[in-house]
Amino acid sequence: MADAKYSVASDLLDAWYKDILSGEPPVRYRVHDGALNLFELAPGCITLLGGPPGVGKTAFTMQCVINALRLQEDLRVAVCNVEMSPESLLERALTYLSGVPLTCIRDRQIKSEKAQEHVNTGFEVMKSVGPRLIFVRPPFEIGNVLTAAEDFEADLLVVDYMQRIGVKGEEYGSRGQVDAAMSYLRKSALARLAILAVSAVSRSKGANGGSSYDPDATGLASFRESSELEYGADSAYVLVPSDDLGDQVLLKGVKNRHGETRSITMHFQKKIQRFLPLDETAAVDSQLAAQKSILKQAQELWNTAAKGGGAN
Repeated sequence: MADAKYSVASDLLDAWYKDILSGEPPVRYRVHDGALNLFELAPGCITLLGGPPGVGKTAFTMQCVINALRLQEDLRVAVCNVEMSPESLLERALTYLSGVPLTCIRDRQIKSEKAQEHVNTGFEVMKSVGPRLIFVRPPFEIGNVLTAAEDFEADLLVVDYMQRIGVKGEEYGSRGQVDAAMSYLRKSALARLAILAVSAVSRSKGANGGSSYDPDATGLASFRESSELEYGADSAYVLVPSDDLGDQVLLKGVKNRHGETRSITMHFQKKIQRFLPLDETAAVDSQLAAQKSILKQAQELWNTAAKGGGAN
């Protein structure tokens, strides 16, 4: 008799119930110590991230990767990015970690001693996580991508982005290609791989007949070639600008197979490729304002003393 292709519930119940009462939550890879940790990456799950061009999908992805590596000391990550070289991705990571503007790092114009110190600090972090991070080389075909992740024994695979991943036997750029790639990723997720899949999104039609990336109109169906992406993802988020200036970005939850969908508004600091929840941005701004106030008070005391009006 061939091996059975099913599991009997009674055979699973004891171990499952013991796990329920264990007090040990399922493994999740944290990407933040605060509000942004709602963006969930976990073994066996596919997290889908979409957004219009220029909104910062790759920057957000690399921020999540670096933070996950820092917060989970045994985590191993494979990154497949079809549009940017490993060096360019590392530049963005160094910008995020150091706070030195990306243009200074790209142009190799790190001149001040303070900037050099910040860059050195960021580089030390990168050296500490570097052995647990790989970048997949071409060809960007799903079989090669998954083989690289398996050979490296990766816990988390990042695919950036789905519409550019090739599949043997499928026409490039077709819906069938995206569906097939997602099907392969789904099988790997069932084998306990955590997957972050990045996708392009389509414009939505507005009330005036035009098209835009309206946050209110953007949803699960906005992902390009979306049918299998919609069904295959365990959770899905869309990054969309939430103000006219474009420095506030909404991370909009549009699907969560395991709970409620949640969203968060962030400040995208483009110069340093960093996303901060608005409450953290407010805290940073408040701290800077307090520092400026102290400096101003000190300067006023100095000026008063210099004029002979100070206390003896």
